[in-house]
Amino acid sequence: QVVESGGGLVQPGGSLRLSCAASGTASVVYMMDYYRQFPGQQRRELVASTFSDGRIEYGDGVKGRFSISRDNYKKNMINLHMNALNPEDTAVYYCRVGHDGIAYWGEGTLVTVSS
Repeated sequence: QVVESGGGLVQPGGSLRLSCAASGTASVVYMMDYYRQFPGQQRRELVASTFSDGRIEYGDGVKGRFSISRDNYKKNMINLHMNALNPEDTAVYYCRVGHDGIAYWGEGTLVTVSS
């Protein structure tokens, strides 16, 4: 199960945090990441990924502004800190969990950047 939290409305230049927790396994999941889907588009764009070996990757559109991390105590939980948000970041943000060769998606959370 993938449980997402956070999101909502924020003004341009503001910050927001998204969180995602994976349950149903006692082991540390291999990959947890966020994708986003812009209004009117079907394609989902990678925002950021974390791996069980400590690697982190960012999509080109968020480098230097967004930061993703795994919780120090709950290894199957991630936080996405989004800074310097602009209207072009408005999208539905989806958490994806990859484990044992299977991908599990959250239901998505809407982030709206508007004044």
